Amino acid sequence: MNRRRFLKHSLATAAAATLGAPATRTAWARTGSRPRLPLPTLIDVSKSGRLDLTAQQGRHIFGSGEPSHTYGYNQDYLGPIVRARRGQEVAVRLRNGLDEPLATHWHGLLVPGNVDGGPHQAIDPGAVWEPVLPIDQPPSTAWFHAHTHPHTARQVYAGLAGVFQIDDGQDDARGLPHEHGIDDFTLILQDRRFDGAGRLEYRLGMFDRMHGFRGDRILVNGAVNPRAEVPRSLVRLRLLNGSNARIYHLRLSDGRPMHLIASDAGYLPQPIATDELRLAPGERFEVLVDFREGGEVELLTGPDRNQGGPGMMGMMGALRSQASALLGDDLPVLSFHPNDTHGSVDRLPDTISDALDALPTEFVRHRRFSLDMMLGGMPMMRGMMGGGMAGPTMGINGRPFDMGRLDEQVRLGAIEHWTVESDMLMHPFHIHGVHFQVLADETGRSPRLENRGEKDTMLVDGRAELAVTFTQPADQKTPFMYHCHVLEHEDAGMMGQLTVS
Repeated sequence: MNRRRFLKHSLATAAAATLGAPATRTAWARTGSRPRLPLPTLIDVSKSGRLDLTAQQGRHIFGSGEPSHTYGYNQDYLGPIVRARRGQEVAVRLRNGLDEPLATHWHGLLVPGNVDGGPHQAIDPGAVWEPVLPIDQPPSTAWFHAHTHPHTARQVYAGLAGVFQIDDGQDDARGLPHEHGIDDFTLILQDRRFDGAGRLEYRLGMFDRMHGFRGDRILVNGAVNPRAEVPRSLVRLRLLNGSNARIYHLRLSDGRPMHLIASDAGYLPQPIATDELRLAPGERFEVLVDFREGGEVELLTGPDRNQGGPGMMGMMGALRSQASALLGDDLPVLSFHPNDTHGSVDRLPDTISDALDALPTEFVRHRRFSLDMMLGGMPMMRGMMGGGMAGPTMGINGRPFDMGRLDEQVRLGAIEHWTVESDMLMHPFHIHGVHFQVLADETGRSPRLENRGEKDTMLVDGRAELAVTFTQPADQKTPFMYHCHVLEHEDAGMMGQLTVS
């Protein structure tokens, strides 16, 4: 054993013991060929206006391992793609077939608080929830997922997530691919851990509670490192980060560009070429990739760089960073294999939509939010230095989430300036029932590529300035949430609630 191999083995073992991450990949994951990319079932409700969903327990095989106990909507793991038209109402009938309460949130939909599906709207086992969703927003890729406090992380990890597409029937005119599973692929990215038998594993160690739960295998639509057959044309990829905590840094193995065409809330004016795309939990992006010349290519993700600041968390983060460097933490996501078919789009469109709205300059109110990591009710580092040994508690503005406490009251129709600050880690910040524009992010100047356009989720790296527009009402019985989308942080209290009236 040479020095590098010795260091690699020793550091991987230390990282596993210290951070709760597996030191090696299981035997089942190292063998066998890549599975074909699963295509989620498409449910088009644009004509019927009705959507029937059942949250159910299942048994799902990942790779060639033993079956895992999972959850899903209408299936064993994950859920369908729901496609609706702008301007319609969708009558949902959601039955809870689990043996525990369940709330389901429509992440990215501009709907009132009484149908938003936040933690106040959990339904009992066997019960049925029948919200009517008014769809009145630009075309975009949204999603739906469990939001049951304080069990969101575990339930989403088990599979309770699906995609909600809003369509206006104009993609042909825009020159965009839109045939589901042909030249338009929805990709739900998740990282997962498995035991030696290949069964899904969710056990939280100290590092997982502080940094959020990360796995050592990347799943796409529930399959480990799959392969996708694509036509020799431009192909549309709808990317959703459905992971509990991992931040993806996506790139193609041969260096070809991805052309960004949409963010959370809708289209950008023109495609923007990029070699790398950062995708935080809860975010969605749409890109075009050119496969006209053929040739297999792999989508990879670089190391998750959300490792923390100084002190104990910094040392743990440094250990994980060094382990990543030695272990080669460029993880495969999926591979693309162009076939002999040809798609409908063979040129990149010059324009997609109208110019973005000008950034607001006048605001009704300015609010500040600090995303805090604490021990026993005090800031994390002060608690550690003072000998505090309790598990981490998360909060916003120094207070952990309280279902019975209303944190903010906002006027309907207002545009507010929100300053959001994060301590120690980057935090993906999500606000229910709104779209916002990023005035400034960690660059301190024009927002980085991923923060352009209308958003509902963004990664706060130190500080962010947001222009938030409130168009949907929410009362005290069913308020909107704002929270970190690292799901372990959300469950631990990094969440607040607001009314809009």
